Formats: sequence, structure tokens, C-alpha cells
Amino acid sequence: MNRVVVTGIGAVTPIGNDAQTTWKGMKSGKNGIGFITRFDTEEFKVKVAAEVKNFDPTLYLEKKEIRKTDLYTQYALAAASQAVEDSGIIGTVEPERLGVYVGSGIGGMTTFVENCKKLFDGGPKKVSPFFIPSMIANIAAGTIAIKHNAQGPSMCVVTACATSTHTIGEAFHAIRYGYADAMIAGGAEATLNELAIAGFTNCMALSTINDPQRASIPFDKRRDGFVLGEGSGILILEEYEHAKARNAKIYAEIVGYGNTDDAYHITAPHPEGKGASNAIRLALEEAGFHKETDSLYLNAHGTSTELNDKGETMAVKKALGDKAYDIYISSTKSMTGHMLGAAGAVEAIASVMALKEGVIPPTIGYQEPDPECDLNYVPNQAVEAKVDFAASTSLGFGGHNGCLVFKRVEEKGE
Repeated sequence: MNRVVVTGIGAVTPIGNDAQTTWKGMKSGKNGIGFITRFDTEEFKVKVAAEVKNFDPTLYLEKKEIRKTDLYTQYALAAASQAVEDSGIIGTVEPERLGVYVGSGIGGMTTFVENCKKLFDGGPKKVSPFFIPSMIANIAAGTIAIKHNAQGPSMCVVTACATSTHTIGEAFHAIRYGYADAMIAGGAEATLNELAIAGFTNCMALSTINDPQRASIPFDKRRDGFVLGEGSGILILEEYEHAKARNAKIYAEIVGYGNTDDAYHITAPHPEGKGASNAIRLALEEAGFHKETDSLYLNAHGTSTELNDKGETMAVKKALGDKAYDIYISSTKSMTGHMLGAAGAVEAIASVMALKEGVIPPTIGYQEPDPECDLNYVPNQAVEAKVDFAASTSLGFGGHNGCLVFKRVEEKGE
């Protein structure tokens, strides 16, 4: 089996329009949450979200293409272009051996909302001819493949908030088992519209604390729901010997992947964290993690909902036993909000950078401990720590669970 490494990263997030700015923001505890500016929230119970700021799609697309693409695809193209450039992969791999696994939890929902308004207000002739191809959840993957001439394995995963953890995990296995030499993998989301806010509010998923400093507070006793975010995260995964042969920059090695389902409820996580704990256990087993000797950072799903944070804490304890009290855990959703299908990829980037730089990003806004969430959540301040492994977990509606595990690649002299 092949070894697989990360050789490029790209991101568009509420705390930065590229991966390095995002990572710098995470280390400093930057809060990307604010009051919603995309629409009038007067009639809405929820008035805060984590919006991407000052995004310029013309840096990545021609103006004539922008009106044909939903914002989620624009975010995906931007992050993918950053990651591809960062990696230097183009021209070093045959097009048939370069693949794209990029997903979205919902797809082009804003395009859907806009065209519904056109239909209801002006009739069927007002609906855009680009409505369908702009809306579908696989179009980001297809558009990225076209732009970078990636003719290898191509797929869109849709597993709600676990989407981009699964795309990266499946891309990892595609290279590991010889189906590709390099993969563009991740996810994108852009659902900050009236319909999404109303829907998530009415199913009691969103925080109703309309204070940007206190709305997303994972593992805090006063948490009451997640804050909707948006953006994209993309990683370039590459076969290790291929990367070495071209002297590529290597961020980390991806060594484990777990994929399970709770088979319990359409929106609520398993009350004992059973599926999530199995995903963590499977990923750590594939990674060769040894509880007795290895150190670990876990970037938690950490949504700031009562059920998730309690259940995820339980899942970590089930998977790691007493070791759970010796690891670092944090939720970067405290800064980015919940980016849905993009969350796993952005959090994978955070995990990779934590390994590479020896810095654990914090869980900001943490004030009041919850007795049922009693692990080390790295409250409010980043911590310098050189760990052996980093893991990232994602849980999605439908009971979908995913976990990725990364390992530091030792440089000469270390």
C-alpha cells in the first residue's frame, strides 16, 4: 500500500480568504462571527452567522463565468486554485492520475432560493438556464476537474456536515490503493440565505444567542446551538514517493480514516457516541496510534450544540479510555462557525498545521465548564505542543461519522 502525504492547502473561511490567513486567525483566536449582512433579519430569531468577508471571485474566475456559478462553487474553485498552486502539482502528474473528490453538504442553495423567487414572481421564463448546473452538489468537483484537467477519479460526497472529512478519507484510500497519484480533496458550502437560516432555526439547531462573542461556545455549559458558517477547504493529497521525487513541500502524512453511521436518528447523534467512537477507533487503528506512547491533538466536531458536545466527549472517552484525559482537544468552530460540508476540510487543515508548527489552536468563548464535558478543550489561548498525531472528527445529519488522522513527517535532523 502507498503512503499518502499532504502537499498543498487552500481555504476560504470566515476568518481568512486563504489557508495561511485562516491558520493565523485560528492561532490567535480570531472570531469570524458577526451579525448577518446578507439579508434583513428583522423577522428572524437568529441574527448572527460566520460570513466570508471581502471575497473577490474575479481572482479565480472570469466575470462571464461568475454569473453561471453558485457562490459555493466559487469558494471551492478559489480554495482549489490556492491548494494547487501551493502544491506545484500541475505538470508533474499525468491528467489520468490526478483526481478530484470535492463535496458539499447542501450544494447551490442560494441559487435555488433566488430562482424560486424568479419563478414565483415572474413565471417559468424567468428561471436561469444555469439554474440546474449551478445548484447541483457535484458541480464544484466537476468545475475543479475541468479547470485543472484532472481526468482521474472524480466524485462528489454528500454526507451533510461530515462531507469533506469523507472526501479526504476516500481520496486518501484512492491513492493508498493505487487508483491515483494525487487528489484534489475537500468541500465547500454557501448557504447563508433566508431559507437555510429559517430551516436550521426551526429544527432547533442554531444558537439563538445573538451575541457574536457568545453564540458559538463549544463545550461550554451555556451552549445552545451552532452558528452557520460558509466557505471552502481543499487539500492536495499525493503519493509519498511521487512527492519526494519532485521535492515537494510536505505538510503531513495522512495515515488513518474511519467512516461509520450511528443508524439511530436523522438529526440527533447517538446518545452514547457509539458511531463516532467507532470512527475514531478505526482511524487511529489504521494510523498505528499507540495510546501508551503517542501524543494526540483532536480537532473536534464541536458544534456548540448540547447533544453533540456531550456525545462527542463520550465518544472520545469510549475510543481512547483514560488516554482521553491526556490529549489536546479543541473546536475551531468557535471561530469559523459551522461550515457544514466544508467544515471537515478546514478542520483537517487546522490539524495538519497544528502538527507542522507545534501549535494547538484554542476553543474560544469557553467560560463555564460543563461537568459532562470534562476533557482538555484548550480554552481561549493557543498552546505550543509538539504532538505525534492529529485527528479531525466530523458528524453529520443522517448519523454519518468520519475521522481523519495525520502524522508528522520527520525532517532530516529531527
